Amino acid sequence: MSLSLLIVEDEPEFADYLRRGLTYDGYQVRVAYSAETGLEEVRRSHPDLIIFDVMLPFMDGFTACQCLRKWGYTIPVLMLTARDAIDDRVAGLDSGADDYLAKPFHFDELLARLRALLRRKGYGASVLSFADVELDTRLHTAARRDVTIALSRTEFDLLFLFLSYPEQTLTRDVLIENVWGNVPELNSNVLDIYVSRLRRKLGEPALIHTLYGVGYVLKK
Repeated sequence: MSLSLLIVEDEPEFADYLRRGLTYDGYQVRVAYSAETGLEEVRRSHPDLIIFDVMLPFMDGFTACQCLRKWGYTIPVLMLTARDAIDDRVAGLDSGADDYLAKPFHFDELLARLRALLRRKGYGASVLSFADVELDTRLHTAARRDVTIALSRTEFDLLFLFLSYPEQTLTRDVLIENVWGNVPELNSNVLDIYVSRLRRKLGEPALIHTLYGVGYVLKK
């Protein structure tokens, strides 16, 4: 399952340029054209990384990043700006951004910075773990208490998502979109069936808990 990025950029042509390039590189990409809609999208879809343009209408990228950090989100943030002054870089980092890139830039540099941010946050690690469960994304194996668990591709993707966001509520819509993609005809009961199978394979004590009417959460 590919990692998800959110681009918050008010220039449609530049946003589309970024979207096309990052999609080609294998990311799932969403675009918001204002800070306000970007913050709403973060709460809805929980992206793995956010690219904020600084010069946004009404609320700038610095303020939006400060809001995210105030709400407790630790999602990596890369700031983009046409300004390259030291004061702007300091302001961006002080707002809670993880990195800063001045326009114009080479697309390869953007990709390298994104990879570095994701590695720093652990997304580049081949092994994800929580409690006594481990998932090796390189070998495509799962285990609990060192006992190998046979998972289907869909079960593997579900567990990957849960382990990527431990102790965070994942709504039904987020789980369905990230595991199955945009499939309008998908019956939401399919999600419940696969979560039930995954729980059974993981065994006791149960780690995946139901939040009725909302979704699921991985916790002890």
